[in-house]
Amino acid sequence: MKIAVLSILLFYFSTGSISAQQPPLPETKEAFETRMKWFKDAKYGMFIHFGLYSQLGGVWNGQDIPKYAEWLQANADISPQEYALLAHHFNPKNFNVEAIVKMAKKAGMKYIIITTKHHEGFCLWDSKYTSFDVGNSPFKRDILKELSDACRKHGIKFGTYYSLFDWHHPSQEKNNINKGKDDEWPWANNIMKQGQKTAYVNYMKNQVKELIDLYDTDLMWFDGDWVSWWTLEDGLDLYTYIRELKPNIIINNRVAKRKSFTKDYGTPEQFHFDSAVDYEWEACYTLNDNWGFKKNDSNWKSPEKVYQMLQDINGKGGNFLLNIGPDGTGKIPVKSKEILLQVGKMLEADNKK
Repeated sequence: MKIAVLSILLFYFSTGSISAQQPPLPETKEAFETRMKWFKDAKYGMFIHFGLYSQLGGVWNGQDIPKYAEWLQANADISPQEYALLAHHFNPKNFNVEAIVKMAKKAGMKYIIITTKHHEGFCLWDSKYTSFDVGNSPFKRDILKELSDACRKHGIKFGTYYSLFDWHHPSQEKNNINKGKDDEWPWANNIMKQGQKTAYVNYMKNQVKELIDLYDTDLMWFDGDWVSWWTLEDGLDLYTYIRELKPNIIINNRVAKRKSFTKDYGTPEQFHFDSAVDYEWEACYTLNDNWGFKKNDSNWKSPEKVYQMLQDINGKGGNFLLNIGPDGTGKIPVKSKEILLQVGKMLEADNKK
């Protein structure tokens, strides 16, 4: 790790905290505010959870699997080898980027973040560093390029979600050590095999560089920081690496450890703060009870509820990142469209007052 980062870490550990005012790279308050300006002004964004799990709709072997649809591999305890066979059927020909971006714009949203690699490890782009991607599926389109281009065409910022851990990568395995203590999380708290971490971190860095080089992503949204083998130091090193690749990029706090790190912004999930905080933040929520598509989930938030949440979050200084989950063919659920467009009409009415 670079000496500059080590010295900053020593300072952090000696003070006992990492505050929003002390970024891992030297940056003045004014420079930080300039870099964050579009994000603060945006206020409202679209999250898109899309992957192999979208084909399943929360169902495995005819059974409705409880909990989040995008966690189906873990919740149904499917081996990586069996789950990987889903890639042979991945062909979301109805994923219409132009329609999605136009819908986001009509809804009043100013940025879009898509899951380029969720915990399942499947990549939505043809990566040089894995065969577990769209390049080895029947689907031959580059939807990340299409989506990035459509976003820029319509004045929408483009962001990419990337999971820090990976159920498919050979460097990691299911955590059976604590199974008796924590039956629910053996996949989530996966284990890094001995001597494999350096190679996997290089794999991640190579893929993150691809996302920046190929799609010029404006924002990197990380997740999975809770695994024990991913340290605060690892996160700061990755943060520094990304900012060196693209200095004006924005990175969420889950790149490191979210409980102690708030740069570039905090990410409360399925809740938001009761009052303003002294750092930038974004609350992410589902439109129903799932992030990924789940065919039997009809517990939709009303347009009035979404509008009220948006006003409340924005009023406390936060952004609102609201999720949609396309189905396996790439179609957006009709109810998602109806809710978002109705909220957009409410916002448009506000602007006319």
